Amino acid sequence: MSILVWLIPIALGMGSVALCAFLWSMRSGQYEDLDGAAERVLLDQQEDRPIIDESESTVTENNRKT
Repeated sequence: MSILVWLIPIALGMGSVALCAFLWSMRSGQYEDLDGAAERVLLDQQEDRPIIDESESTVTENNRKT
């Protein structure tokens, strides 16, 4: 029974820390643009593509022709 004297305040403290972290994230705008992040994954941008050497690009073009 004496262990409950320690566990209940620890559980309440951890819950209050989690609640404070959630409220902070809400106030700082972490959840405002959920759809934008999902759509950015699907966009094909030039700066996101890997850099390919000229020799590698000719090899892949020759493989596509055959």
